[in-house]
Amino acid sequence: MQPEVRKYVAHIEDTLIEGGKLAEHPLRIAAVAAVLKNPWAGRGFVEDLRPEIHAVAPILGEEMVGRLMPMVGGGGNVEAFGKCAIVGTNGEIEHGSALIHTLRFGNFLRDAVNSSEFISFTNKRGGPGNSITFPLRHITKPGARSHFLTTEFAIMDAPAADEIVIAIGVATGGRPHARIGDRFIDMEDMAREAAATS
Repeated sequence: MQPEVRKYVAHIEDTLIEGGKLAEHPLRIAAVAAVLKNPWAGRGFVEDLRPEIHAVAPILGEEMVGRLMPMVGGGGNVEAFGKCAIVGTNGEIEHGSALIHTLRFGNFLRDAVNSSEFISFTNKRGGPGNSITFPLRHITKPGARSHFLTTEFAIMDAPAADEIVIAIGVATGGRPHARIGDRFIDMEDMAREAAATS
């Protein structure tokens, strides 16, 4: 079975100035989305989703990562990543989850950026023009708040009722001028405060 992809959409956002201050390094967030026919739509409740997962997810993962990496100059430039599924109204959220929450899909992105980490995500149901919004986080340091990012875009004619939009995204750095520290700094501060009051 081949995925019935209607189209691919690419999204790029380059942030040069944040808070009125020039970024030391411009931040690029890039994403690729695939609009495909839901392989389970119109079939009623399907108990075993694995045949379609095994057939469709690896093809999507390889193709989408192959389209995404050149947008950031290769996986070596990636510091954060995320993914998203939006299922049209004739499908289950489980259908979108089936295609993105499998190593047969996600490992293409992990391997491209040399990561073994969990890929942050959203999965939901919606109609054409629904916001494709999903978080990104650091590829190797999940507690790095500097890389808690979000990308957002839309495809005005997708997903149709019997379609799924699958998206993956990456960032070349963290937020410009990130300065709130991470959870480990919080832990150290809170430990010192607790010691001072004990």
